[in-house]
Amino acid sequence: MVGGGIAGMGAAWALAKAGRRVTILERGELGRGASWAAAGMLAPAAEIGFDELDLYGLGRESLGLWPAYAREVEAASGESVGFDSAGTLVVADDRDSARALRRLYQFQERQGVPVTWLSGPEAAELEPALTSRIPAAILSPEDHQVDPRAVVRALAAACRASGVSVREHAPVVAVRGGEAPEAVLASGETVGGQAVVIAAGAQSGTLAGLDPAPPVRPVKGQALSVRMNADVSFGRVIRGPRAYLVPKADGRLVIGATSEERGEDTALTAGGLYRLLEGAVRVAPGVEELDVIETWAGLRPASQDHAPILGRSRQRRLVLASGAYRHGFLLLPAMAALVAADVEAVLSGEPSAIPPPFAATRF
Repeated sequence: MVGGGIAGMGAAWALAKAGRRVTILERGELGRGASWAAAGMLAPAAEIGFDELDLYGLGRESLGLWPAYAREVEAASGESVGFDSAGTLVVADDRDSARALRRLYQFQERQGVPVTWLSGPEAAELEPALTSRIPAAILSPEDHQVDPRAVVRALAAACRASGVSVREHAPVVAVRGGEAPEAVLASGETVGGQAVVIAAGAQSGTLAGLDPAPPVRPVKGQALSVRMNADVSFGRVIRGPRAYLVPKADGRLVIGATSEERGEDTALTAGGLYRLLEGAVRVAPGVEELDVIETWAGLRPASQDHAPILGRSRQRRLVLASGAYRHGFLLLPAMAALVAADVEAVLSGEPSAIPPPFAATRF
């Protein structure tokens, strides 16, 4: 397994439970890349795209798996993943965004998405910390969240408990397919197995030996967290036009996130953080008085069509688990199951069951 983010750990754990011996090769520490930088929203309804219905379907399927998946990870690791089913409130902050929100709502209704239209006062009644000037909102009760860093810790513990071998600070620079596939480390060491799964996040397309290389690029996201207090707190995720606010059980409020085509740059910028805070304050003015806890930036792995790249590649016994972009945590249970099943199919000579819109061979 090349890469120890949630995509790699999820697939590794699934394969280990099926009796396979798995080794994770991670360039840094498990889950400390894009997985650590995420907000942990499980929101297929709020994030539905007008031209992404296949992705919405996979997201809904994966969301349905999450309650049982959370319980299983917690039982295997002894750690909570912070699963929260309180729902999401998508809010407008002016007349233009209210019109855009109405178009989204009408599209959601046509697709059978379980949502409710709320007036501004109705939204403020649900979340008193919102400004009274909000014109409208959509309540999405079936969009949930997890604590991403808790998931990382729990998945790492579950992998180790199931016998997965973990090698941190072991950067892979190349892979080779064939009957005896292998990964090549920066040190020159080779690690072989029956199959190699590439789950290296935004770096998945940079490994030498991939032909064709998967079209995965890094998309920078800056974010910050603040400390909620008795006067400014939230019971559910708030998604505004310019920022989202994700309350955590420990009192943190995660505010994110920018979306920047900056290559490998992870520098924090005054402009990026300013725009996030401005977007948050437009919907919840009290946020500007909250104490800042942390700021960070991460690199989302985005594919050419913004859908995940899963399953066998065109090279023998090389399998992909990458490109989930903004949906990594939402898709985790489904993605882990699909990739593990395809590895088993590759080894037994069976055809792939990866849905065509997400198959690695579509590129």
